[in-house]
Amino acid sequence: MSKKVLYTLEFPVKCSPSILYDFLINPSGMQEWFADKVDERDGIYTFEWNGTGEKAELLEKEEDKFVRYRWLHYAKDEYFEFRIEKTEISNQTIFIIKDFADKKDIKDQSQLWEYQVKDLFHRLGN
Repeated sequence: MSKKVLYTLEFPVKCSPSILYDFLINPSGMQEWFADKVDERDGIYTFEWNGTGEKAELLEKEEDKFVRYRWLHYAKDEYFEFRIEKTEISNQTIFIIKDFADKKDIKDQSQLWEYQVKDLFHRLGN
């Protein structure tokens, strides 16, 4: 099995970090854009799409800055992360996604993330 590689996507967003953070950590917010249904219990999130569930562990978080999850079926050193940064000059909010995929799948995975982020931005009024 080939080792997955880390890739990063960046999206400028017009909202405050605290509003965006709510959509990245709270099950009700994540259900708006990330999955059909989201539940959380003791740091384990269950995400459902079309009746199929996947579980992820919340690894680390810093309010209004980032959230890092690991799919339970992923290798221990693989994760997906949502990061919120502000540009120094324009003070614009940047939404950053870090994820792992096989090299051959990065384009498809990126398109899936872009589709989901488009839905998120619609919910945020962007």
